[in-house]
Amino acid sequence: MNFKYLFTSLLLPFYGFANLTLPAFFSSSMVLQQNSTVKIWGSGKTSEPISITTSWNQKKYTSKVDVYGKWTMEIETPIYGGPYEIKISGYNEIVLKDILIGEVWVVSGQSNMEWSAASGIENAEAEVQKANFPELRLFTVNHSTANSPQNNLSGDWKICTPESMRNFSAIGYYFAKHIYESIQVPVGIINTSWGGTPAEAWTPEESIKADAVLLKDALSLKEVPWGPVKTAVIYNAMVAPLAGLKIKGFLWYQGESNVSNAAHYDKLLNTLINSWRKAWGEELPFYYVQIAPYKYGNPEEGVVLRNAQRMAENTSTTAMVTISDIGNIDDIHPRNKKDVGIRLGNAALKNLYSAYKGEISGPKLLLYESKKGQITLFFDTQELKCDKNCMNNFEIADTSGEFRKASVRIKSNTIVLTNSKISYPVFARFEWNNTAEASLKNNQGLPASAFITDNWWQFKNY
Repeated sequence: MNFKYLFTSLLLPFYGFANLTLPAFFSSSMVLQQNSTVKIWGSGKTSEPISITTSWNQKKYTSKVDVYGKWTMEIETPIYGGPYEIKISGYNEIVLKDILIGEVWVVSGQSNMEWSAASGIENAEAEVQKANFPELRLFTVNHSTANSPQNNLSGDWKICTPESMRNFSAIGYYFAKHIYESIQVPVGIINTSWGGTPAEAWTPEESIKADAVLLKDALSLKEVPWGPVKTAVIYNAMVAPLAGLKIKGFLWYQGESNVSNAAHYDKLLNTLINSWRKAWGEELPFYYVQIAPYKYGNPEEGVVLRNAQRMAENTSTTAMVTISDIGNIDDIHPRNKKDVGIRLGNAALKNLYSAYKGEISGPKLLLYESKKGQITLFFDTQELKCDKNCMNNFEIADTSGEFRKASVRIKSNTIVLTNSKISYPVFARFEWNNTAEASLKNNQGLPASAFITDNWWQFKNY
């Protein structure tokens, strides 16, 4: 008897049932976060021995598949570099090649984040032809929904070439390119976006249900033909599977699909941010884009949402970039995505990489003071550039709630507002309509956000 043949035959069924697998985002050509403890996980056969060997230090890590068919290991990554290989062995073997070590970001939102060169951006073809960056890696999560959090998703890593960049998030690409060119570190961008979707669909169900106001708003959303609106169904399929992947931070551009419940968007956005950070177990940086002025159907709904976005910027790890100077009031999809990506990039370069010394936002309202005959607004910069339109964009009101145009006096970092017909003004607002474009800027030309003073919301009992 051929014992060697018999032994091999006995092993075949054993290996035939082997099912060592990885989530889609652990693959060749990926980027892993540099200088970190990075978790890698997958599935296999219960009690299957698993080993990971990393080529940058030839270190071997070992573990076993648990009773639920899952395994997890943590590996140490070096400072940026590559390409490297990772060998993952169980009853079968997977070799991941051409791996770069660098900075990993997740970008998300609706159509303005999803918008690509192929969709139509400024200078699209010229930008596509220049998009040869082997140090940039692009991963697009395919659209999907689920009623419960999933373990995997569909997508793949691609090296940045004109072909792969053409259909990738333009903002994600410009952000990655700006970071790479500034600090010369490889960048991986995971784009998980879906046009026309509200933030509720991107937020865990338990987080929405925990707040009566958010739950009421979520239940009021009407179904649309271009994307899901049901709470959590996109989060479950397109965000939850990524949770635990070591990343540097998040970029977010969304809000147009929430103008119907705009007054509570600050609460909704902060709930989304906190729930994502909880899922990752880190207070990761979250940088987002304020939506641009646009001719929305109902008066003020767009500016109410922009003000809510302004109010959501309340921690040192959260930053908003304004784009009211580069929007298009006739097009909900402004075509200048390059400057949006660069502004987000500057926020990261300044806050995280100490590689940018300029301003990352326009003048911010810090506080306001009401007294007889006037309201004084205090800003965070002494370089207030208020053009002719700006002078006409301030209004004040007393407790009647009737706003009137204000006379404007600027001194250093303050703006004093008065109106001879209002003796005791208590509310102030600026650029308060859907289509008002940038008129108050700082020395660098970055625009201030539209706003209404916070006491207005208590007065209106929102």
